[in-house]
Amino acid sequence: MQDKITRVVIVGGGTAGWLTAGIIAAKNPLKGEHSRTEIVLVESPEVKNLGVGEGTWPTMRDTLRLLGIAEKQFLTCCDASFKQASKFVGWQQGGSDYYYHPFTAPAGYGAVSLADAWHEQGCPGDFESWVCAQGSACERDLAPKMPQLPEYAYNFNYGYHLSADKFVALLHSHCTEQLGVIYKSAHVAGVSSHPNGDIAAIELTEGESLSGDLFIDCSGFSARLIGQHYQVPFVSKRHVLFNDTAVAAQVSHVDEQTPIASCTVATAKPHGWIWDIALQPRRGIGHVFASELTTETQAADALLAYISADKSLNQGGHTPRTIRFDPGHRQSFWINNCVAVGVSAGFVEPLEATALVLIEKSAEWIAEQLPRTPAAMQVLAKRYNTMTCERWTEIIDFIKLHYVLSSRRDTPYWQAHADPSTWPETLKDALLLWQSQPPGLLETNLRQELFSSASKQYVLYGMGFRSASWQGGGVTSLRQPIIERIRREFIHNGDKLLSQLPTNRHYLSRLTAASA
Repeated sequence: MQDKITRVVIVGGGTAGWLTAGIIAAKNPLKGEHSRTEIVLVESPEVKNLGVGEGTWPTMRDTLRLLGIAEKQFLTCCDASFKQASKFVGWQQGGSDYYYHPFTAPAGYGAVSLADAWHEQGCPGDFESWVCAQGSACERDLAPKMPQLPEYAYNFNYGYHLSADKFVALLHSHCTEQLGVIYKSAHVAGVSSHPNGDIAAIELTEGESLSGDLFIDCSGFSARLIGQHYQVPFVSKRHVLFNDTAVAAQVSHVDEQTPIASCTVATAKPHGWIWDIALQPRRGIGHVFASELTTETQAADALLAYISADKSLNQGGHTPRTIRFDPGHRQSFWINNCVAVGVSAGFVEPLEATALVLIEKSAEWIAEQLPRTPAAMQVLAKRYNTMTCERWTEIIDFIKLHYVLSSRRDTPYWQAHADPSTWPETLKDALLLWQSQPPGLLETNLRQELFSSASKQYVLYGMGFRSASWQGGGVTSLRQPIIERIRREFIHNGDKLLSQLPTNRHYLSRLTAASA
């Protein structure tokens, strides 16, 4: 390798490839006399986009703003809608019980602990509505913002539901036309290496040899570089998270006035759970399950029954497609001058929509720390591997938390999740800690945690967990006037917003009409 990094080669398109290309390009301008980095994305013309991962976190607003994509353009081009929360139905008891994990933190978060105050008052009502008004907004299918607010500003924190295929198309055109990313449609036939094991070039079937200094593997399940070339072992987490298959369908709304849900709905079923994501013209609905505990036919029947029971959906003609995966991640993510991002690095079930945010966070880190020399790359690779391993531990623990807290024992699926031998030790430690105190701001050593203590509180207490050995120490009593003021203000402001916010459908219809 030369003594500086001047060309980054991304193998694979999809959301992982194009988001990575765009984020690196935006943070390392490719145009002008001071430009030092060239980004080339190589995509096989025959690889179909996975087509899932249609829910985002609020982080996507910052990503789109960084890329220079207007929110109006994004919403109209990608059939997108607003996502304010995840709604979990039937996870606790298996009936009509539900709770929300909203994107807006509890009132006063960071200043006072309303979780402590809620415990001290005997856990009145459901936790989410006691500390936040966003669940009520979702129940009414409301938008998270008033129409007069600037792009990406909000009244309630929000992410998006989007069409994955259309999002990839938008990123493709924007990255190549506005950010200077070079695109090649070609198959990777082989890999040539330097004596030290670094990748020197990828060989394309068309005969071209494409050299580079840093190679990013975004090739999905095939893991063309990190898996096939470097043979980095895959660490399966099937013994913790049993789901390894999904059957999915796209179903249109019955008409153009059908309400658009403002949250992702995750409905627990006897053998897994069903996701339900509402876009402007349609909904993406899928059943995730463990193939060892049920059959694909049973899962497809449950999915079609769910669709048939909803009169706001067009009925008939739905043939679910099947997606198979091994839940887990690579043992390492950056080896030599190759780093894996997206599905090539790891994949687990889409509960809590971690796929896109992990791509965003990984690409941001690479873009910020873009190695300038081979020696620097060795140091950065070690740090990246440590950080990403911690993130996967965090993701797996948080997803497993939803199952561990369930009271369901109606099928072998839920019984297996209740077995402590399937619980990670890190999760066991956290549950022991939460017996006496709520998740707090400083309980983790992670500098870049994905799930805040607020998220853990929403899931814990939404699922019925109570800190049985809770010790308040009288701290909340001393702050009672502050707590009462914060609650009065959020209730007043929440009621005002709930009376003024337009529905998702109304907001997006006006936006579409204005752009026509």
